[in-house]
Amino acid sequence: MSLLNIESLSVSYANEKVIDELSFSVNTGESVGLVGESGSGKTQTALAILGLLPGNANIDGSIRFDGKELLGASEQELDCIRARRIAIVFQDPMLALNPYLRIGEQIGRILIAHELSAGPKVKERVIEMLEAVGLPDPERQSRAYPHQLSGGMRQRAMIASALITRPDLLIADEPTTALDVTVQAQILELLNAIRKDTALLLITHDLGVVAGHCERMLVLKAGRLIESGTTREVFGTPQHAHTKIMLEAAPRIGRGDIPSPVDSEVVLDAEGVSVSYREAGHGQLHAVRDVDLTLKRGETLAIVGESGSGKSSLVRAILGLIPMRSGTVSFYGETLAKEAGDRAAKTRRDLQMVFQDPVGSLNPQMSVVNIVREPLLVHEPLLTKAEGVQRVSEILQQIGLSDDFLNRYPHELSGGQAQRVAIARALILKPQVLVCDEAVAALDGSVREQILEQLRALQESSGLSILFISHDLGVVRAISHRVLVLYLGRLAELADNESLFMRPQHPYTKALLDAVPVPDPNLPCKKHILSGEVPSILSPPSGCAFHPRCAYAVSRCARERPVASAANSGVVACHRAEELSL
Repeated sequence: MSLLNIESLSVSYANEKVIDELSFSVNTGESVGLVGESGSGKTQTALAILGLLPGNANIDGSIRFDGKELLGASEQELDCIRARRIAIVFQDPMLALNPYLRIGEQIGRILIAHELSAGPKVKERVIEMLEAVGLPDPERQSRAYPHQLSGGMRQRAMIASALITRPDLLIADEPTTALDVTVQAQILELLNAIRKDTALLLITHDLGVVAGHCERMLVLKAGRLIESGTTREVFGTPQHAHTKIMLEAAPRIGRGDIPSPVDSEVVLDAEGVSVSYREAGHGQLHAVRDVDLTLKRGETLAIVGESGSGKSSLVRAILGLIPMRSGTVSFYGETLAKEAGDRAAKTRRDLQMVFQDPVGSLNPQMSVVNIVREPLLVHEPLLTKAEGVQRVSEILQQIGLSDDFLNRYPHELSGGQAQRVAIARALILKPQVLVCDEAVAALDGSVREQILEQLRALQESSGLSILFISHDLGVVRAISHRVLVLYLGRLAELADNESLFMRPQHPYTKALLDAVPVPDPNLPCKKHILSGEVPSILSPPSGCAFHPRCAYAVSRCARERPVASAANSGVVACHRAEELSL
């Protein structure tokens, strides 16, 4: 008998059916991937299993777990199963985590509620689990509130809260979307380790993750199951045209054309940027240390590095959204004020950002049309309402959303749809520099390719310059002209696309590339997973901060901090860069 058995499940809201006669099963210890475009019904399926759909949802069919019917079960019956026997990792950790409770406290409450631990043992279990999912400095982070963690750290905390009860079934809704590739590899290995006793329903748009970690896969489109089979069968001989499109859109390092280096004027020049935060009881936390970067007209500079490496802090300081401890930023040769509020309105218009957390950056009380139109009210006040709505409609069409979305609110959008709205809001002003902080992380392959193609077209037509933060190195390979690698707030390597991906100079860069999942189940997963935890940024290691995790470290690496110096076509901060062949 299957652990989970779903038969003829249908979910609708008013006259709109979001799941249509869906049937599938998951066996004990089995790993099943559920894939499909944004809005295809993946998350609705997960919520239906746990009885978490809103009251206005109309549900038909059957959901049986371990022989027990869940549809129609009482809240008391479901509470005995939720978290304890069926756990879920939600797509948006910022919304799923309680903003009023420290991370450790809210995870500990799960153990207490299900009588799995008590007293001092609760804290011990929490710290152990936070460490297991790769959260750096877990004891300190357990005392943090959700808003004090980066997006990747929040997702790891969410995963820890789901795994801490050792459930029979884990529903993972985009569990690695916000994670960098090294931690993604660690988390997926962790999920594999628990599969001996725990079934896994993995909802994801990352086909590389499915290829390496799922035995079977299901493909949804518009709420209907269009294809299913073993992962090897679906990848090898897809039957449905839509499945073929998804597989073709999956990013692969080494496939397709890459952007050629750009030789144009410098648009943005940042020198010696340092950012620090005051940490209660610990003094200053140095998030970014003395980083230089330049961005040319029509160029995409990607910024990569593990969660907590300072990527978001760096670009926010450049945009004047957070204070710089030191450093200068110039835009077309003119030195900018350090705070955005002190900069000219034209400069603020020309420098736009797509934030990492799309739902958190959208006003929940505003409709999509008003969210996207709001920048026009500030920067083009003479525009009529009708003209503004027309501009909104045009930009939404460009990023793949119809006019049906104009009057929707953020809570009515999927994660991918919310991300597209955030991108539209930034692009509607036709900026000269666009900062994308994980802007396509929540998008499935075909939609992601559509957005990337739109950005490329904008670059060609208008000379748009892009700072592109991403943990998806397949996407970075496809869109970037140059790549900046950060580790613990410092520059590790800066090189053009071809040089960095084909001939990395820094061992950390090599480790990031080795951790990239390959969207092909017939190719073995690389087992060179970067070992060790990211050190605490409050007390970084002496010398080279990467040396405790580096397979090539020598005694000098622990004593002396390497100075960034020219190497091939870029810059690298490694004592052994010239002698290593990575």
